[in-house]
Amino acid sequence: MEIPVKIMISNRHVHLTEETYYKLFDEELTKYKDLNQIGQFAANQKLTIKTAAGEFENVRIVGPFRSYNQIEIAASDARKLKINPPVRRSGEVEGAAEVELVTPKATIKLANCIIANRHVHFNPKQAEELGIRHKDNLELQIDGIKRGTIDLEASVTDNGYFEVHLDIDDANAFLLENGTEATLII
Repeated sequence: MEIPVKIMISNRHVHLTEETYYKLFDEELTKYKDLNQIGQFAANQKLTIKTAAGEFENVRIVGPFRSYNQIEIAASDARKLKINPPVRRSGEVEGAAEVELVTPKATIKLANCIIANRHVHFNPKQAEELGIRHKDNLELQIDGIKRGTIDLEASVTDNGYFEVHLDIDDANAFLLENGTEATLII
């Protein structure tokens, strides 16, 4: 079965617990804009991701608070920072790379830095209708100047909004823009 789906490009960002957030900031977490994933938003608050080899300033926090801390970067970011984060599903941060999170208030070291696995979001109803289960392996056919097929994983969550999430390195490899349509092969 082939289904059209939009691609959203994910740049480096941070998910924080409430406890970690208030170690770094003295203000409430506030919304910059809603994201397509229901209930999630890009926050106004930003921080710096740093290692001894380099740093990225103005990295946006994604809310709401989570039950775990997670720093998501691309492989090209990892090369600049001279770290080797694993490719993982969201929430799987065991054995992740260590970085520092820096704000004017504090600096915190966390070993929670990953490269997010390519994935496509579904809500439970959509997944059931399509015979998809959480963590199923699927294929995405990308057309255009630099066409190709890539593997990705199903992410079935209550707040899932049907769209593919690729990091900026994958998007650049295929010359994609936010909202590009591709074909999900089930």
